[in-house]
Amino acid sequence: MSQAILRVKNLSVRLENEQVIKDLSFEVREGDIVTVLGPNGAGKTILLKTLLGLLPYEGEIHWQSGIKIGYVPQRLPFIRDVPMSVREFFGLKKISKKEIKEILNSVGFKENFLDKKVGELSSGQFQRILVAWALIGSPQVLLFDEPTSGIDIGGEETIYSLLVPAKGKRNLTILLVTHDLSVVYKFSNHVICLNKCPLCQGTPKEILTPEILHRLYGGEVKFYEHHRH
Repeated sequence: MSQAILRVKNLSVRLENEQVIKDLSFEVREGDIVTVLGPNGAGKTILLKTLLGLLPYEGEIHWQSGIKIGYVPQRLPFIRDVPMSVREFFGLKKISKKEIKEILNSVGFKENFLDKKVGELSSGQFQRILVAWALIGSPQVLLFDEPTSGIDIGGEETIYSLLVPAKGKRNLTILLVTHDLSVVYKFSNHVICLNKCPLCQGTPKEILTPEILHRLYGGEVKFYEHHRH
């Protein structure tokens, strides 16, 4: 069995006297794709930020020593308002032109894309730029927050078609926040259901039952199982 690269035990987070996450424990092993599911306000983004060391918490978070982590945030609206090109944006990372070209090629962009203005990109293109940004420095772990937020179906397909080859080529471990159940079935091997308190954990086949999804989201949830082809 592959070794655990992240161990979380009895994690609790309070922000402005509100309990945002309570008593969450889980492990992530090398090569896992772990999905965090839950309604809006469930603490999913807070969890990722806490794992990155950005927020105070109680409990234990143990990353494997020396691990490199890439982070794709849910959105970076202010970046889109800055009048800079894709080339200038990646220039902020102080990497070589060759590395910039290689990293953009890995997310499906050609060299002529470098002179495009960041603010002119479609949602799907900008999401791919954020993926490329997170992959700089060859992280072993990618934390991915709502990668399909605000993106049309074509864009969603693009993002996930990038994740699988990137995972294989770079031997990535991925911790993913999403609402898209089809993505969970296609890509994840472990699911954490979170609504401030952890509701359940396990494989998608065990966890994604109509009963559990009803408990998690309330009301009717569209329930589809997407089979691999």
